[in-house]
Amino acid sequence: MAEKILMLSLSPTMEVGTIAKWNYQEGNEVKAGSVLCEIETDKAVMDYEIPQGGVLLKIIVPQGSEAKVGAPIAILGKPGEDISALLKEEMVSAASAAPEKKTETAPTVQAAPAPTVAPSGDERIKSSPLARKIAQEAGIELGAITGTGPGGRIIKRDIEQAKQTPPVQPAVAPAAPVFVAPSSADETIRVSQKRKVIAQRLAESKFSAPHFYLKITVNMDGILAARTALNATLKEKVSLNAFLVKFVAEALKKHPTINSTWQGDTILKHGSADIGLAVAQPDGLVTPVVKNCGNKGIVQIDDELRVLIQKAQNNRLEPQEYTGATFTISSLGSYGIEEFTAIINPPGSAILAVGAIRKEPVVTENDDITIQSNMALTLSCDHRVIDGAVGAAFLADLKKMLEQPIRALF
Repeated sequence: MAEKILMLSLSPTMEVGTIAKWNYQEGNEVKAGSVLCEIETDKAVMDYEIPQGGVLLKIIVPQGSEAKVGAPIAILGKPGEDISALLKEEMVSAASAAPEKKTETAPTVQAAPAPTVAPSGDERIKSSPLARKIAQEAGIELGAITGTGPGGRIIKRDIEQAKQTPPVQPAVAPAAPVFVAPSSADETIRVSQKRKVIAQRLAESKFSAPHFYLKITVNMDGILAARTALNATLKEKVSLNAFLVKFVAEALKKHPTINSTWQGDTILKHGSADIGLAVAQPDGLVTPVVKNCGNKGIVQIDDELRVLIQKAQNNRLEPQEYTGATFTISSLGSYGIEEFTAIINPPGSAILAVGAIRKEPVVTENDDITIQSNMALTLSCDHRVIDGAVGAAFLADLKKMLEQPIRALF
């Protein structure tokens, strides 16, 4: 018996999905467990595996179109099966969901009154009939003549005088050159489901969580030296992000309030440091999460990050790989950004914004001038969970660990 194939919720926050690609055409046989289509969710492109087999009798939602979770996207059944009843049912459902059109009454238009014909200009000017005749023959406008007759009336003498006086041409200012800048055509871009959810979630975070910001500058010479020494022993170089993730996890152990979630009546302090790293994509951000970073070494964290980032760039992250970050790191250092503030990524209560490493002159305690590799860290905190002193203590300890990596061991 033919049945509708419904849009499934393929991620915890998915409400609407977009058909990124149909892997089968109408009339094709689909086996159970096959990937019927690819669905673009709010975070990634997911495979839609169909549990039952059959023939794809009708594609209801075409490629590139959206459907709400629970809405039918296709009909599957036996070859040649009559699906007219299902199609009619779908048409009725779509018609009932469509907004009702309101009939608007056209406004009554009042006829404009007929215009009154005004007398010509020469007839309104005081002038003798002879003067008007001579002026008409000579092509002279009476409005340009001052009458010398009784009451300012224009008479023959005035016309004769005007015929002997050449008209004064008004000065015309030269036209200024007009420069028209070249322009390109406007372009309207469809908002992806990912961008819609990003806009919704970040707006909710920004306006529900009272943000405050703490900034500190860290001397990264110690970390850079440690990374160079470690990479000399490895085939694949460890990224700086792996060091940041590991040292943030160690700092979170000392300051568990930073690793917490606001729950209204309660605050949940997480026992595991699940740290997300914001990764840029053409249509938005996604945050792959490395779980339990406090119990992993830098090399292991780097290996997991490498796999997660590659999957993120290919829109292939599974929901469990990008949800549940208890703390997030966002770095724009590779773009040369010196410092910035970031919006907290729920369910976390803090996010660390990482700037570029810059060589800067620094005055030491002995008033000597030295060159250091400095980096700005800005911590965004949810004031419902984290107080200023708590956030400041976390940043202070993180700075000490980064500047003296041996401190992470005790």
